[in-house]
Amino acid sequence: MISNIEKKELTLGFMPLTDSAPVVVAYEMGFFAKWGLTVTLSKQNSWATLRDKLHTGVIDAAQMLAPMPIASNLGLYGERSTVITPLILSRNGNGITISSSLYNKILAQHQVTQLPMPFEANILKHEIAQRALINEKLTFAVVFPYSCHYYQLTDWLKRSDIAVSEINLLIVPPSNMVPSLQSGDLDGFCVGGPWNAKAVREAVGVTGVTSADLLQDIPEKVLGLMASWQQQYPNTTKALICALYEACQWLESIPNRFEAARLLTRAKYLDTPIDVIAPSLLGSCLTFNNHPPRLVPSYNQFSDLNNTDFNAPESHYGEKIADMMLNNGHISSEQRAQLDIATIYRKDLFQHK
Repeated sequence: MISNIEKKELTLGFMPLTDSAPVVVAYEMGFFAKWGLTVTLSKQNSWATLRDKLHTGVIDAAQMLAPMPIASNLGLYGERSTVITPLILSRNGNGITISSSLYNKILAQHQVTQLPMPFEANILKHEIAQRALINEKLTFAVVFPYSCHYYQLTDWLKRSDIAVSEINLLIVPPSNMVPSLQSGDLDGFCVGGPWNAKAVREAVGVTGVTSADLLQDIPEKVLGLMASWQQQYPNTTKALICALYEACQWLESIPNRFEAARLLTRAKYLDTPIDVIAPSLLGSCLTFNNHPPRLVPSYNQFSDLNNTDFNAPESHYGEKIADMMLNNGHISSEQRAQLDIATIYRKDLFQHK
């Protein structure tokens, strides 16, 4: 146990996603309590709202997208704030889904009955060209500008020599993705679970690519804290890291993952059926409605019992993310040069938990 915990009661913000599992498990399985903390979980509607609440102290800590601490330190898309991360909560977990109507149109264009999985972005080229003739574009969405979703989607497009400017790219909260696909407002999206699986279950989408097929094993979600908060509550920080780290390790067991899926179905978390939540946790990707899933063992990763540093926020991961931000025009060369990733991705705090 950690003695002299300065702040035993705290609020932790999270987004209703499958990879919020470590946060939910730490609460429901008593890991927070074990480490001397009384934690209130606060479900948020958008990443921007969650970030702003962390910046202003409305919440003490947050499940964040891996690029968000870097973006906060640069003041991108919001106030400049010294956010740090002492823990990687998950890797992978995202998927690219296109609407069923677009998929069927592509099949007709290519005169085939099915596309191989994972499919490449070049399947879109004919439709992009056809829409350009009438001054229209395909519309895709990601959950936040500075996100691995954005970088995975753009990487997928670039591999087929498709520029981001050739499509409309919107920012849409995760839980709004499927309704927007169903209404025809979107042709596709890159989002985390369970929303890809939900689109497939409802027969409105086809999931053809996962983040494990693209930028595999890059950090996806991290624990976000204000640097000043960590300095004020160093022992609380250690307890929080230990509780969440234990939850991540607990999630390495497949039977435990099914239990996590059951917990996540509750209204206060995802409020979604278990047949939508469980697949990615169990290493499978739903592709078509009423078709066998595709085996993707690393779809959701939370820990590695053979690698004690799996959850450590190594600087080289932050450097890679910063390079992606630079390559996508999100930051300038000057901003990239001024970044001191080791002060944001705090492996030292993880090691001294």
